[in-house]
Amino acid sequence: MKKVILTLFVAAGFCFATQAQTSTKAAPIEGAEIVFDKTTHDYGTMMQDADGNCEFKFKNTGNEPLVLSNVVSSCGCTVPSWPKEPILPGKTSAIKIHYDTKRIGTISKQITVMSNAKSDRIILNIKGNVLQKEAEKVPEKVQSPTTVPNK
Repeated sequence: MKKVILTLFVAAGFCFATQAQTSTKAAPIEGAEIVFDKTTHDYGTMMQDADGNCEFKFKNTGNEPLVLSNVVSSCGCTVPSWPKEPILPGKTSAIKIHYDTKRIGTISKQITVMSNAKSDRIILNIKGNVLQKEAEKVPEKVQSPTTVPNK
């Protein structure tokens, strides 16, 4: 008799456990939310005057339009451009960055993205190294040996 009652309790426990494990979907995010593909762009090593452009792609994963109110860089050598129109829920866009590669040395800059998203400030980073390009050699002016100075 004890074994039967114990078996019934164990069976009932399995039934309740399987019902508790039914999939529960995550609640949708209320408001706008911004999710970036990446938050750091590594230019690697490049030569002076190389192409300093890159993009940070993002998606509005919320349920309201996303508005980027401002995007500012930590230095005047880094110029961001961003969409001024609202990004609808589920849509993607990009912030474009131009770094001035006339400057030689290590790149380590931050771009702050301000928006109406729940995570209202996000920091993006660019890094890399700019090497000085070789000086162009100008051919020397050679005088012709047949030229005789006038006397």
